[in-house]
Amino acid sequence: MAEENQDHTLEVKPRRKPPHFVLIHGMSLGSWCWYKIKCLMEVSGYTVTCIDLKSSGIDPSSADTLTSFDQYNQPLIDFLSSLPEQEQVILVGHSAGGLSVTRSIQRFPKKISLAVYIAATMLKFGFQTDEDLKDGVPDLSEHGDVYELGFGLGPENPPTSALIKPGFRRKLLYHMSPQQECALAALMMRPAPLLALTTAKMEGEEGQEEEEEEQVPRVYIKTLHDRVMKPEQQEAMMKRWPPSQAYEVDSDHSPFFSNPFVLCGLLIKAAVSVGFI
Repeated sequence: MAEENQDHTLEVKPRRKPPHFVLIHGMSLGSWCWYKIKCLMEVSGYTVTCIDLKSSGIDPSSADTLTSFDQYNQPLIDFLSSLPEQEQVILVGHSAGGLSVTRSIQRFPKKISLAVYIAATMLKFGFQTDEDLKDGVPDLSEHGDVYELGFGLGPENPPTSALIKPGFRRKLLYHMSPQQECALAALMMRPAPLLALTTAKMEGEEGQEEEEEEQVPRVYIKTLHDRVMKPEQQEAMMKRWPPSQAYEVDSDHSPFFSNPFVLCGLLIKAAVSVGFI
């Protein structure tokens, strides 16, 4: 009888590894801006990595020394390069972080199971045309002189860095967010490498098939009350390069502060929708 039971021993299947979310910040922010989302997702059992791009967060670089997008994006490229060949991540970009997501899809399509854009620049080829700039760059001119500009290449050349002035930040970035988040941002925001970002162009990798890039599903999360990346800009980018799924969140430009529970739920829903959870 014992031998018969041994013949029918149940095979225990290995548990599926929980999804690994990699979160990419936008202009002037850093990995610190994701602290609520990171906490919520890790408590739910997911793996979360937050990246500081060059001149952001605790990275010591100066934004005025960065003249190319690939320089700015190098920390993310280094991270993805270090992943084992068979490991995949869910890449999430906010605002200008969408450029980093798109560049990563081009370079590492087999390492990215899903790309999520949150109020983000989603342009297949980066800034190639005037239409790209119109759709993918925030136009804050109606609010007046909102930027503190840096001129790392000299005053006779275009500005190399930009930071929204303190008096405009709550009005534009955080008008639906708790006051304490505005206080945190005031302590942590840094000039962004304007020249590197606005000259970002996405060229396909040599030897990389376009079909591989297109096999990475994309999800867009639209911020309904955004005063930076306006809803009509987000719609225009989705129309030009349609994502696999699109969701909406009742928030300002910074849903990780103003509506973190809903944003967390949408990230998980996005992963479920394409079969990764």
